[in-house]
Formats: sequence, structure tokens, C-alpha cells
Amino acid sequence: MPTTRLGQNQYGKAECRVVKIVRDGATHHIKDLNVSVALSGEMEEVHYSGSNANVLPTDTTKNTVYAFAKEHGIASAEEFAALLARHFVSSQEQIHRARIRVEEYGWDRIGGPGHSFVRTGQETRLAQVAYDGERYEVLAGLKDLTVLNSTDSEFWGFAKDKYTTLAETHDRILATDVSARWRYGWTGSGDAPDWDATYARAKGDMLQAFAETYSLSLQQTMFRMGTRVIEQGPEIDEIRFSLPNNHHFLVDMEPFGLGNEADAPDGPVYFAADRPYGLIEATILRDGAQQLIPLDVTLL
Repeated sequence: MPTTRLGQNQYGKAECRVVKIVRDGATHHIKDLNVSVALSGEMEEVHYSGSNANVLPTDTTKNTVYAFAKEHGIASAEEFAALLARHFVSSQEQIHRARIRVEEYGWDRIGGPGHSFVRTGQETRLAQVAYDGERYEVLAGLKDLTVLNSTDSEFWGFAKDKYTTLAETHDRILATDVSARWRYGWTGSGDAPDWDATYARAKGDMLQAFAETYSLSLQQTMFRMGTRVIEQGPEIDEIRFSLPNNHHFLVDMEPFGLGNEADAPDGPVYFAADRPYGLIEATILRDGAQQLIPLDVTLL
């Protein structure tokens, strides 16, 4: 009798780097993506006996990514991912589900002839589209969006025990690298959202909430950020954040005979610590929506 059985599995090609240039006369437009394909379905035999009869080569999935960039263009990360996911499921009977993950890197135009660019440094745009032959699941998001409030942040009144050494503060720097994933309510029926416009609005809402919230905790600020995204974006049903607390500590200036209070009129000096750091994570849901993004799994 067999003592093992095959569980969940998938395969595909990871990190296909695609750069697509669209030439509008002397003015060029650039799309820069990192695309990963994962396929699942009737794959038992390749694991049990080594038969590759149902295996579409990963090299083929890579070639498909490049061919689709040429044949269909890249209107947005989400639309491109949806086209690929539908293609793999609809063209291969043995493939029941396709998941496409996309990182998009932004470029800003440098003035001049219209073909010079500088890589933007704010954040990396993310998208993940899964398709099972009937429904789409579309996740989007961003990572590495670094933000900082130089005041209007406090941290006090927290629980203490014999190991607590952190002093309470009523004026601190609040800084984090925003990593956010949100889920669209659209599953394939009706018109798809305007992916680019929704992304820009969600990012703007996060930044606005971060700037406007007088923060008593990073958790409070995070909840305000997610609430604003959902309230302003009816297309979005849930949003998950993972926010490191990028600690900034006042430097002890006493050995130099200098003061260094947070409210010093000549401005305080901080030490920016990179580790260890607090890590704050949560999902904010539209009232009545079901949480579908796992908190403990990196999705993108």
C-alpha cells in the first residue's frame, strides 16, 4: 500500500523580465515587468511516474509571455496577467488553474527627445491574477513605498513588564516601508475596473491618510490608510498591510555636553536603526466582505 500521496502542486517559469517599448513618433513609452507563471491541474503522473504528457514546458510559458507582450501589448499589469492566465487554462485541457504574478517597475521621462528615462524610486507595483476557467481572482498592490512623518506621532500608555525599557514618547518620527496587497471584487463578469486609475487612487489614498493621521500607534495609522482606500474605492473589498516600524532613536548627546530633545528649537538628531524592527500587519475589510488574503502568506 502506498504511504504517500501528492498534495497541492504547481509549476511554471519565474521572473521573466519583459521590457516593452511603444514608439509614438519621437516619444516613446516603456513598460518594465517581472512576470512569473504558475500552472496547476492534472499533474499527478509527472510526479508519480515521470510522464511529461501533461506538462507544458516552462520554456513555453516563458515564450508565451514575450509573444503576448508583442502581440497584445501591455496596457496594464493586471490586464496583461489576465490575458496570460486565461490563455493557459483555455488552451491546455490538463491545466485547470493559472496564476500570474507581476512586478512593474516605473520609469519617468527625462526631458529632451522623448526617449530618455530615469527609473522611479518610490515603489514597485504588484499584480497577481488567478483564473480557473470560470472566475478571476485579482490582487494588486505595491511594496517598498517609504514614508515618514517627522512629528505628529506618539507612543505611550503601552503594557509594561520587568523587561520593558522603552521610554514613552509624545513626539517621535514615524517611518515605514509600505507593503500593501488589495483584492478586487471583480471576478470576470461585467466591466473590469480601470486598473491604472484604481492603483493611482489607492496609492494616493494611502499617502493622504498617512499624512493626515495624528498617530498614537502605527496600527492606528495603518487602519486609517486601509479604511480610506476602501471607502474611496468601491472596486476594492479588502486590503492587507505589512508595515515595518523603521525606528528612529534620539542620539544621546550628553557625552558631548549637548542637549537633544525631540522639541529642541534647533532640531533633534536621530539614529536610524535598520534592525531589529517592529512589524505591524493587518487586513482591513469592507463591512460584510470575507477575508481571502491570508495574513501569514507572502502572496506577491
